[in-house]
Amino acid sequence: MRTTRADGGEIPAYERAVAMLARREHSRAEIALRLRRDGYQDEEVNQALDELESLGLQSDERFCEAFVRARVQRLQGPRKIEAELRERGIAPGLIAAALEGAGIDWETQASQALARRFDGPGRDPREYAQRQRFLAGRGFDGEQSRRAMAHAWED
Repeated sequence: MRTTRADGGEIPAYERAVAMLARREHSRAEIALRLRRDGYQDEEVNQALDELESLGLQSDERFCEAFVRARVQRLQGPRKIEAELRERGIAPGLIAAALEGAGIDWETQASQALARRFDGPGRDPREYAQRQRFLAGRGFDGEQSRRAMAHAWED
C-alpha cells in the first residue's frame, strides 16, 4: 500500500521519510517500521535512511534528546522515558546519554508531579500507596518516590 502522488506515481521511500521528519523527529527504527508497513522494500528503506542520516536530516541522538525534553515537560520519570525510547529502537547508550545530558533532578521532578496531582501525602496507608503507584506509573523508582513523598508539599 504505497503512497501515490496526485499524478498516480509512487512516492519514493526517501520523500516519504522526509515528509515524516517534517512533522516531528523520528527514530531510524520508527521510520523503517512505518515505511516497511507502507510496502517499501528493505533495500529502498535502508538506502533512504542512510541518505537521511548522512545529510543530517535524521539523527537518533537528536530524536532522543527531543523525546526526553518532551517527556520531562510532562513530568515523567526516567524509567518510563527509557522504556519508551527502547520501544522506539534507541540504543541503550544513547538513552543513558540523553537522560544524563538532560540534567534533571528526578526527585524534584517526582515531587512536582506528585504536588500537581495530589493535595498531600494522604491520610492513611491506602492513600499513601495510591501516591506511590502514581509515581511508579510515571516512571520514578522507589527511592525517588520516597523522597518525593517527603518533600512534595514543602513550601
